[in-house]
Amino acid sequence: MAKTKKTVFFCQSCGYESVKWSGQCPACHEWNTFVEEVLDEGKKISRKGTMAVRPVLLSEITSSQDQRISSGMEELDRVLGGGIVTGSLVLVGGDPGIGKSTLLLQVCQKLSEKHIQVLYVSGEESLQQIRIRADRIGAFTEDLSLLCETNLADIRSVIEKEKPQVVVIDSIQTMFNEEVTSTPGSVSQVRESTGILMQIAKVLGIAVFVVGHVTKEGVVAGPRVLEHMVDTVLYFEGDRHGTYRILRGVKNRFGSTNEIGVFEMRQNGLTEVKNPSEYMLSGKPKGASGSIVACSMEGTRPILVEIQALVCRSVFGMARRTAAGTDYNRINLLMAVMEKSFGMHLSDQDAYVNIAGGIRITEPAIDLGLVLAIYSSYKNQPIDEKIVCFGEVGLSGEVRAVSMVEQRILEAEKMGFETCILPKVSMKGLPQIKGIRLIGVESIRDAVDFLR
Repeated sequence: MAKTKKTVFFCQSCGYESVKWSGQCPACHEWNTFVEEVLDEGKKISRKGTMAVRPVLLSEITSSQDQRISSGMEELDRVLGGGIVTGSLVLVGGDPGIGKSTLLLQVCQKLSEKHIQVLYVSGEESLQQIRIRADRIGAFTEDLSLLCETNLADIRSVIEKEKPQVVVIDSIQTMFNEEVTSTPGSVSQVRESTGILMQIAKVLGIAVFVVGHVTKEGVVAGPRVLEHMVDTVLYFEGDRHGTYRILRGVKNRFGSTNEIGVFEMRQNGLTEVKNPSEYMLSGKPKGASGSIVACSMEGTRPILVEIQALVCRSVFGMARRTAAGTDYNRINLLMAVMEKSFGMHLSDQDAYVNIAGGIRITEPAIDLGLVLAIYSSYKNQPIDEKIVCFGEVGLSGEVRAVSMVEQRILEAEKMGFETCILPKVSMKGLPQIKGIRLIGVESIRDAVDFLR
């Protein structure tokens, strides 16, 4: 039966498929994202004669924690949920030049030192270019193999022949399947290539890392179905002109999605940051108004961050609000709560809020820190440098309870803080902690009264 060609239109943002072109995608409502692609339709594959499959009882399946492989980098293992799971497919996304290839090459170095067979497949760089970057990172063992290829059929045959334990694909946008007529990087190619890699990972029990480019909106280029197909999605965040990088787990079938890993970019590659709170607070100004330290939880890790606020009278009559590192709408909400609770006139005040260190925090536990920083800047009243706070703020100005209170207090005490402002309801059942003074507040007015 001869193959027939069918023309379809795909949305490059979400992967929505349509038989005709449209200016706006009906699924994600993005404009000018439809591209035309040609699909080949041949006869369907018959399942006759294949081996019969049977269901397996849950009690017959054995699970073992030994199936995880340590990457040699504690920060990466933390984000992955304890290590690399055999047979998993991991997607690593990030801006160009952020350090995705460097991170994975360092992981290959750590794994090869443990005599774990690793195959690094590059579709963007030559073998000489990879060698130059590898020489900057350090020495490699004979357990690391390099392959410069973009044809997935050839890559699959090499993997089936060599049978490595870990495979790195850099990047998925350069891979192509000969059975798909569209160009590499298109929606169809990315989807089909990921499907083949997923089959390789599951059938052969090989851990596969896939590098994915991101669009200007910060999402992985290609269809959103790509994120649904893989087991784990990691995003590499940070300013490429800065020194610090944050690896955040967005999706993880084998662990928590709230964990982050912190790295520092140096001349010889990425270095793990064991104590993120220390570097987040480095350079904190002394005696300046509008600055306070708050404690946030990223998974199981407490992180102390400096919240900065600058409040000044608007020149143009219409107040301007800017938020860097936190939710813009949350700032407007908290300022409205402050106007209602304190009678402060903030409608004619410009407000600029920043989370120092380049990290993005959306946890409601930093609400109290945001309120106190804005109040300190508005009144031009500095806050004691040894004070740390956390707590969620409600619409009536009450300070609500948060989780993992003891871990937050211990982290603050370890960093040398002497006073902690926290929700009063969270102090119930809390063991006595020496070295730090605990101040329980029921509302933001109580917290402000304590600072006066």
